[in-house]
Amino acid sequence: MKKRIFTFLTFFASLVLQAQQIKVEPASWWSGLQEPELQLMISGKDIASYKVSVTAKDVYLKEAVTLENPNYQILYLDISDSAPQKFEIVFTEGKKKITYNYELKPRDPQRMAIESFGPSDVLYLIMPDRFANGDPTNDQIPMRTEYKVDRNDPNARHGGDIKGISDRLGYLSDLGVTAIWLNPVLENDMEGGSYHGYATTDYYRVDPRFGTNEEYRQLISDAHDKGMKVVMDMIFNHCGSDHPWLKEVPSPDWFNNLGEYVQTSHMKEMYFDPYASEYDRSKMVDGWFVPSMPDLNQRNRHVAKYLIQNSIWWIEYSGVDGIRQDTYPYADYEMMVDWCNAVYKEYPTYNIVGEAWLNNPIGTAFWQKDSKLNNRDNTNLKSVMDFRFMGLSHTAFVEETTEWNGGLHGIYDHMTYDFIYPDIYNVLRFLDNHDTDRFLKKYPENLSGWKQAITFLLTMPGTPQIYYGTELLMNGNKSLSDGDIRRDMPGGWLGDKSDHFTREGRDTLQNKAFDFLSKLLHWRRGNKVIAKGKMKHYVLQKGVYVYERYLGDESILVFMNGTSNDVEINLDRYGESIQNKTSGKDVISGKTVSFGKTLKLGPKEVIVAEGQTNSPS
Repeated sequence: MKKRIFTFLTFFASLVLQAQQIKVEPASWWSGLQEPELQLMISGKDIASYKVSVTAKDVYLKEAVTLENPNYQILYLDISDSAPQKFEIVFTEGKKKITYNYELKPRDPQRMAIESFGPSDVLYLIMPDRFANGDPTNDQIPMRTEYKVDRNDPNARHGGDIKGISDRLGYLSDLGVTAIWLNPVLENDMEGGSYHGYATTDYYRVDPRFGTNEEYRQLISDAHDKGMKVVMDMIFNHCGSDHPWLKEVPSPDWFNNLGEYVQTSHMKEMYFDPYASEYDRSKMVDGWFVPSMPDLNQRNRHVAKYLIQNSIWWIEYSGVDGIRQDTYPYADYEMMVDWCNAVYKEYPTYNIVGEAWLNNPIGTAFWQKDSKLNNRDNTNLKSVMDFRFMGLSHTAFVEETTEWNGGLHGIYDHMTYDFIYPDIYNVLRFLDNHDTDRFLKKYPENLSGWKQAITFLLTMPGTPQIYYGTELLMNGNKSLSDGDIRRDMPGGWLGDKSDHFTREGRDTLQNKAFDFLSKLLHWRRGNKVIAKGKMKHYVLQKGVYVYERYLGDESILVFMNGTSNDVEINLDRYGESIQNKTSGKDVISGKTVSFGKTLKLGPKEVIVAEGQTNSPS
């Protein structure tokens, strides 16, 4: 009898061990989604040799796929009529048996009513490792690969985490932002640490040095409680070179150019280049971004389904309000169309912004949904990023504007190309981000150019994004290192000499910058004229740029002096915008601006005047 019990226990322990050694992705799913098919990626020692059965009501195994690597098996389940339930997936090979308990959860009704980000919002971009350290206990924890935490090394991890962000939601709310975009938070278990987050090693796990999946979900819930949204950064083009898929490649076509390293050309223009060769097209899409980021082959149906499901999983699990997709044109075009369609099928009002880094607005507009420039399948990508404006802003608001060129003439010229976009309100406008020079290359002597750039960013058509620390006049130059444009937010770490999250910790100029930005952000919040209104602008006069935002009878006039001198301009030429108004209230200073025959502006002065108008709709 004892021998039988011992044998049974040994056999049972063996089953438990085997069950622990298989991984199922995703680990759970939801009933009631529009997509009737669920893919499960199973990994484990020789799992391909096991037969599979499903013991569930109205859950059917459609297909069990084995790959060249025997340690993977991919299941496709029909859940079109499945109710929420727990069921067993049984793997058998001879006398060996592994049982995996799976759950289809009921959907949270709030997920179906997510109000995504758009032109009414201002996104605040945060690099989690560099913002604030709320939990020092997760700084140096065991991972598969070696890394170091050293704030003196710009390329090492610094210890910022989700709790650090969560603890400062009040600060962000006081500042006036309405949405937070976080650089990727998923596991980057890479040699050296991969603090930036763009080398994923587990698509279903928040990097434990940032926190847990639950902490991420709670952050989103807490942000919602304060009236803010959260945007998730995703990467489909590549994963990290320390991803288990590189250690155990599922199939030869899981990656592009796996046998021999091929560097992408980065020439996104080949999508619309009428003279592009097939060689160059292939090199752009199938080449690796960098050696540490292997290129995923989204033409492989299993890879495509895995990535698409991963997005749905994170939206359902966390309630995240929008997605920013990294290196958008580098992935397979048709797969990305399918992905957008899949997301919008489940969440019709959802918004996705794609990083298509092109320095010409025509090339950027090619990628936006319903673009008439694009003769391929509709991308269905709602939002794109205006990199051209970012590049211009670094000189236009700083250099002197003359009568005929320089400075604000470049901004005027850039805005004339807005006609090229199918939806200008879903163009993400920004001065800088984690991949570019900071708008301020060094700490400024005064705020004149910075104020003009901030004002234009927050009053131009589109969806604005600001980079963390902009309100503190953080500066940096990419030519020095990526770390120089990704410095630690001052005050977010124990031992910091001053806490820049507080008024007392900032210097006088920083408090002036914070107050200026905060005033405009709070004024912009809920401002329909800025979010939805049309724009009319005028050719520069004496280096002064004047434009109007209007909606129905409401109108806002902006006057921007691009010169370092006092200027007096004639207002007659702006009559169609001023109309019968005799004055307006300057949002920035609170003073009344008289609209007589002329208007005087001080050096680099900017006025945002509210008034009433009967501009045509």
